[in-house]
Amino acid sequence: MRIWGWSGSGGEMLGGSRWVGFLLAWEVFTCLILPHPRGAEGKPKERRRELHLGGIFPINGTGGWQGGQACQPAAKMALDDVNNNKDLLPNYKLTLHWNDSECEPGLGAAVMYDLLYNDPIKLMLLAGCSTVCTTVAEAAKKWNLVVLCYGASSPALSDRNRFKTLFRTHPSATVHNPTRIKLMKKFGWSRVAILQQAEEVFISTVEDLEERCKQEKIEIVTRQSFLTDPTEAVRNLKRQDARIVVGLFYVVAARRVLCEIYKQRLFGKSYVWFFIGWYEDNWYENGLEAEGINCTKEEMRMAAEGHLTTEAVMWYQDTKRTTSGMTTDDFRNRLHAELKKKGFDIDNGRYPEGYQEAPLAYDAVWAVALAFNRTITQLAKKGKRLEDFTYTNREIAEEIYNAMDETAFLGVSGRTAFSEQGDRIALTQVEQMIDGKYNLQGYYDIENFNLTWYGKEQWVAGKVPQDRTIEKTVLRTVSLSLYISMSTVAGVGIVWGLVLILFTYTYRDRKIIELSHPVTNTLMLVGHILCFLTVFLVGLDGQFVSERLFGVMCSIRKWILSIGFTLGYGAMFSKVWRVHRLTTKNKSATKHKIQPWKLYLLVASLVAVEVIYLSIWTLVDPLRRVEELFPPEVPIDTDEDVRIRPILEHCESHYNNIWLGITYSFKGLLLVLGLFLSYETRSLKVRHINDSRLVAMSIYNVAVLCLITTPVTMIISSQQDASFAFVALAIIFSSLITMGLVFVPKVIAVWQEGAERSDRSSAPEGGTTKEDEERYGKLLGENETLQQILGQKEERLKLLRNKLEEKNVARRRVEVVSEGERPPPVTVPPTTTPRNNNLEQIEVCGSVYQEPSESGIGQGLSVTTRTPTTTDFELSESYL
Repeated sequence: MRIWGWSGSGGEMLGGSRWVGFLLAWEVFTCLILPHPRGAEGKPKERRRELHLGGIFPINGTGGWQGGQACQPAAKMALDDVNNNKDLLPNYKLTLHWNDSECEPGLGAAVMYDLLYNDPIKLMLLAGCSTVCTTVAEAAKKWNLVVLCYGASSPALSDRNRFKTLFRTHPSATVHNPTRIKLMKKFGWSRVAILQQAEEVFISTVEDLEERCKQEKIEIVTRQSFLTDPTEAVRNLKRQDARIVVGLFYVVAARRVLCEIYKQRLFGKSYVWFFIGWYEDNWYENGLEAEGINCTKEEMRMAAEGHLTTEAVMWYQDTKRTTSGMTTDDFRNRLHAELKKKGFDIDNGRYPEGYQEAPLAYDAVWAVALAFNRTITQLAKKGKRLEDFTYTNREIAEEIYNAMDETAFLGVSGRTAFSEQGDRIALTQVEQMIDGKYNLQGYYDIENFNLTWYGKEQWVAGKVPQDRTIEKTVLRTVSLSLYISMSTVAGVGIVWGLVLILFTYTYRDRKIIELSHPVTNTLMLVGHILCFLTVFLVGLDGQFVSERLFGVMCSIRKWILSIGFTLGYGAMFSKVWRVHRLTTKNKSATKHKIQPWKLYLLVASLVAVEVIYLSIWTLVDPLRRVEELFPPEVPIDTDEDVRIRPILEHCESHYNNIWLGITYSFKGLLLVLGLFLSYETRSLKVRHINDSRLVAMSIYNVAVLCLITTPVTMIISSQQDASFAFVALAIIFSSLITMGLVFVPKVIAVWQEGAERSDRSSAPEGGTTKEDEERYGKLLGENETLQQILGQKEERLKLLRNKLEEKNVARRRVEVVSEGERPPPVTVPPTTTPRNNNLEQIEVCGSVYQEPSESGIGQGLSVTTRTPTTTDFELSESYL
């Protein structure tokens, strides 16, 4: 059997079976031979029995929390003070056996096993570093050992089902989260980011923080984690536009993070960082070269300026004397002396890691002593002793646990007591780094939800940083000058349309107005006026119309433009349609006058179809206000952290593309058909529609502008000024040009006639007087009579040709019979031979024939037949 022991606080190991006999002999020698110490009265002094503790301190590691550098000297001070206190643990002496875990859970477990498997029996374990405490506390329950952690903040350690015998003088890391949430709400931050090191303590803390943020409706914009290199994680914070960042990592990683913060320029007036408060005061300047930090001290100082820290109160803030008999200042002076002995340059601010937690380690030893003192009393009632504890003695272990659970005292770290989960109950303090030094800003009592704030915070540029780049929504509206100019022109067009309506009504009896169908022209003018009115509505946007009324305005705009187009274009379309029908009518159908109601019926039909379609659209899928978002823009004329988010209003419905497809298809077909009819009737002049050619030209104008405007406006719909200008100009030009082509010649003609109504024709398109109409009627009668005579003469001519052919055949037969005799040729009189009184000259299809006249009616009359020309159509009474 090999026995291992610990000598002193240094943990020097002794080994070998030969030491067993030596130890037994020494015990007999001290008990029997050496004299016993005596008290003042000469009685033998009772020898103090030792109570052994196991200690695990992280000191020489390269990562994680190496807080044992300051906590181990503080624990040694507490051990001396407890042993020197006559009123505490009488006849007992606390002995601490410890070793270094380097904040590595594997090494910490090895240290624990060495402590447990080597005598003497340890009554309790002290541990630091969350990862080590997690391993030790989870295993220690197998040995019925209570574990007290002086430096472990992992929220996972609050799980009493998992860590049944764990207590800690260091508050849980989750104690910071209520404080962080309180500060976020105080400064109006509702959007935060989290940067964490991939350690269990920080993972658990972040999970608790996320849950609390969710309850308080605070957005976690991103959660970045890293193992050793935070470069990419910090860059991701910049990509996510993180402004308020909660950083959770050990101090070694914190220095790397801070250097990357400087490189990415994530500091200054626009950023706030929350760091853990248990780093030493000058943590950002220490070990830069040794750790390969590629930033200077000045750069690190610049990046650290202004950050906030939250930490449980670890130094008692009052000047009262604590249970140990010291004030906080007394403890600080003694601790500084101990640290100087170990080579730390305290006078120049070179504090070891764990300096902030040193009071927790000191109070941890006092908590153990007070718990043991209570346990001794309780065991004495049962006739048992504390030193009889073994790793299998559950009864004594339960007494130690109960005593620790009830322990409460005033320590150098403040009031020390434990919750049901074994967590330290403590206040949280908030500090801010100002000019390279931490300044206390306030305290937060998580039990009473009370924030004590001193209002000493300082921000760059004198204002609280924003939790995000302020994104101001700016509505893109039509330029006011452009809107006024287009509206002015449209207003002129409306006035011009009203004047023309008055003109048409006033001179409706004039032939040039009457033969152009004034009612149809009036409908066309009403349509153009409605189109002009649409210019005003198209330019109305959010600067004039509220969001609630915008949808109504969209519907009104749609109705007015659609009805206006249908009236204006439909009136012109009806005219070219009737002219085209005239070219396809037979002669008998052209004898009647044009009936105006047929023109009105065609226009009314188009308007009726439009009204039905618009009604269905409005009832089934009404137009509404839809916002088009544009990429954020950085304003040039401001120093504030602001981005502009432009939006543009559109009138759309749920199935907008389907409705627009139907609209464009119907109106496009109407435009194409109008172009076709206009082309077909381009050379025709009709007396009773005397402006048909001008209407055809107007249809060309409207169709071309519409076919160009529609696709262009769809392309530039995101450019409000260009889109409005293009639509407005298309409406104005098409309407003004149409009104000018159709009505200006009429105005000029009426002006030239003067005030008196003239009987002669003044219409450039073939208007006639009453004398012309009477002469035209007589000519029609004569024309019909002559056509009948011509028909009779053609029959006679046909008979003569047949007889002549028979004579020629007979003559050829005679010539065949006569051998060689040929009669003299028969000479036909030329057509140019002057006619006599007994012959009637007839010209048919370009040939003139003469034959004896059988009637006195045809004497001296030459009848000519020709193919009808356009001029004949002009003289026709009716084409309908």
